[in-house]
Amino acid sequence: MDPRLFDTLTRIAEALERLAPPPPAPVGLGAADAFVWHPAPPRLDPVERVARVPIGLLRGLERQRDILLDNTLRFAAGLPANNAMLWGARGMGKSSLVKAAHAEANARHPGSLALIEIHREDIATLPELLGRVRADSRRCLIFCDDLSFEREDADYKALKSVLDGGIEGRPENVLFYATSNRRHLMPREMIENERSTAINPSEATEEKVSLSDRFGLWIGFHNCDQDTFFAMIEGYAGWYGLSVPVAVLRAEAVTWSMTRGGRSGRVAWQFIQDLAGRMGVAGPG
Repeated sequence: MDPRLFDTLTRIAEALERLAPPPPAPVGLGAADAFVWHPAPPRLDPVERVARVPIGLLRGLERQRDILLDNTLRFAAGLPANNAMLWGARGMGKSSLVKAAHAEANARHPGSLALIEIHREDIATLPELLGRVRADSRRCLIFCDDLSFEREDADYKALKSVLDGGIEGRPENVLFYATSNRRHLMPREMIENERSTAINPSEATEEKVSLSDRFGLWIGFHNCDQDTFFAMIEGYAGWYGLSVPVAVLRAEAVTWSMTRGGRSGRVAWQFIQDLAGRMGVAGPG
């Protein structure tokens, strides 16, 4: 290569290196109470304000609330606790309960828990995330919302190894919470199809279905009845300070739910957001 050309390319490379932003400094778990994991480049981004509601506003979920909160409080206190799978009907407060339980645990044991959200598409990088938090003294809830796997998806193997079977095991300072609309994290038709075409149907899906067994807690969420829906509506209205007669509030809520095709905690929240906007109420009173 012409020495002059080599020198020119070297100077260009050095200039580009000077212009490039430095890699982000590692963020410790003491920087915030909540983080989002990004694998490329690998980093934990602090979340200053988590979108959540107080745990007392989650009506119709008393049994689920008590189970998950008790598990979370034990973990925050340094006691043994289980990974948890929250599964079932859409919009019934699964992810809201996880975030509310985290907030309640930190209220009772200040600074005890960091909440780290990992996106479904980044599950394969979960071992790398655990490597970053393993040596930290702070306890962590790693949370994946809307977790599920399809036929050709092999990411479940990374999760399965982390939850129970890896040679290092799950770090003592980590719990994994996930929500899903599927009890076994895979479509029913996929389970039935593999059973019907396999030489040994009982073993065809054992590896994938056994992933659910790695969660010590299975907490089910089901569609709510009208009384529970009204309790949700009235609880949210009281929190916002909306002065609406109960009969009017319920009638409008029923109309709203009919336009949405059903009743759920999410539908109740959306109705209250619309009502508060129409009444000119900016936030909780």
